[in-house]
Amino acid sequence: MAAKWNLIVDVARCDNCRNCHLAAKDEHVGNDFPGYAAAQPAQGHHWIDIRRKERGTYPLVEAHFMPVMCNHCDDAPCMKVAKNGAVYKREDGIVIIDPEKSRGQREIVDACPYGAVYWNEERQIPQAWIFDAHLLDAGWTQTRAEQACPTEVFRSLKVEDDEMQRIQEAEGLEVLQPELGTRPRVYYKNLHLMTKCFVGGSVVAEIYGVEECAADADVALSRGGQEVGRARTDAFGEFKIDGLEPGSGRYRVEVSAPAGQCAVEFELGGESLYLGLLRLAAAG
Repeated sequence: MAAKWNLIVDVARCDNCRNCHLAAKDEHVGNDFPGYAAAQPAQGHHWIDIRRKERGTYPLVEAHFMPVMCNHCDDAPCMKVAKNGAVYKREDGIVIIDPEKSRGQREIVDACPYGAVYWNEERQIPQAWIFDAHLLDAGWTQTRAEQACPTEVFRSLKVEDDEMQRIQEAEGLEVLQPELGTRPRVYYKNLHLMTKCFVGGSVVAEIYGVEECAADADVALSRGGQEVGRARTDAFGEFKIDGLEPGSGRYRVEVSAPAGQCAVEFELGGESLYLGLLRLAAAG
């Protein structure tokens, strides 16, 4: 079995510096690589696109960023609509849109479910990130995006499929829109930061007549009588439980600490929730 290229993208590490986007621009704007890609236009193309997701409500709000590019799918929709071999997959797993054979085939752009293929109006061709195949073929071991990233968001791996499956399971990696069955070779770590919801709150207790932050309180989250998450409050009495499915219905939070207990029920819609102040009441 041949080793193939894969890319791991860690959403938790991306801070939107856009060095990867600029590196792709630097490599391809104004530069033709015959057999790999024609020059990228200076404007309008985002071969490495940084997408943003805001979660939560005031005062517990967070923003995360996710680089999205050609996923180099093993069952690529763009290959299915391409004519005359305009899109092909190499033995090392990289998908190439031929810059000559693809001329006039705008349907290749529309076929990509990830919005990662762009139309070059001047040259009348579809274009996408080529996994820096021209550099890898010259002996490079990393893409320009990986080299340019200061927070180590990217990790390029050339391994056999069995080993990649082992890595995926060991590291909890996910792919975009797995229900499509396109079998991408771009894997995401901490994808829940873009796709799932969290619930958070601030726990306080009255101590000697003064309202104080309740640090190190135990917080249990349940749904339908089954526990689905647990956390402890920090020094400011705050907690967050992540990884909840959007629109998953009714939940119950129970908080216990030496200063007392409290509970609250809530409905989780499509967005993360801040439950506000949860005040402990002394038992009895």
